[in-house]
Parts: sequence; structure tokens; C-alpha cells
Amino acid sequence: MEMPSYQKVKDKMTTRRPHISIITLNVNRLKSPRKRHRVAEWIEKQNPTICCLQETHLSSKDKYRLKVKGQKMIIQTNCTQRKARVVVLISDEIDIKIKKVKKDTEGHFIMIKEIMHHEDVTFINIYAPIREP
Repeated sequence: MEMPSYQKVKDKMTTRRPHISIITLNVNRLKSPRKRHRVAEWIEKQNPTICCLQETHLSSKDKYRLKVKGQKMIIQTNCTQRKARVVVLISDEIDIKIKKVKKDTEGHFIMIKEIMHHEDVTFINIYAPIREP
């Protein structure tokens, strides 16, 4: 007897990753190779589904320097200056389909509309510094 197709999909999702874990971290600059390595090791040990980083201060061309084992996708804000910048890392253990990504020009937020576990999800990573008057 053959298993119904919805059961096959459910079993496949369960074996890949049955839950979602999200970590958010203000890294306060990742210019130093040593600090990038320490942060990458820490993220790898935590093994999150989604990891949000704020205040990376990395430019778009520096994106390759932020490699974390087990994270297949890096979505970063596009900002012309080395300002705050936010980054979202997505695990390679989750089946995800990105529908839309919205970023601001200041590098302070990323909004991702996606399909995760057959559900529509909207996810936002925000860096909101407190400005003194």
C-alpha cells in the first residue's frame, strides 16, 4: 500500500527540521577577522534556523567574509556606506522559498516574505538605534 502524498511531504519536513529556532544578535561590528570567526563559531554551535545580526558594518562586497557552516543563505541590506547593516542567515536544513525581500537604504531593516513549512511567513530583522535629542 502506497503512502498518501501529503504524508510523504510531512515525513520529509519532519526529518529535515521539525521546529524553527531564531536567534538575534547585535554584533557591534564584524570588521575584525578574529571577531567574525568567533561569531561564526558561536552561531554554528547554536544551529539556528534563522539568525539575525545587527550592526555588522560590512559592505556588500564583504558578504563573502561572513560564512557560517550550515547556513545556506545570507541576505544583507544594500547600503552605500559602512553603517549599521543588518544580515539574515538561513539554515540549509530548512526548506524555504523566498517570495519577496524588502530592504531600506540606511541598512536598518530587512523584511522577508517567504514560504516555510508550507506556510506564508513574514520575517523582519530591524536595527533601531536610540537617538539622543
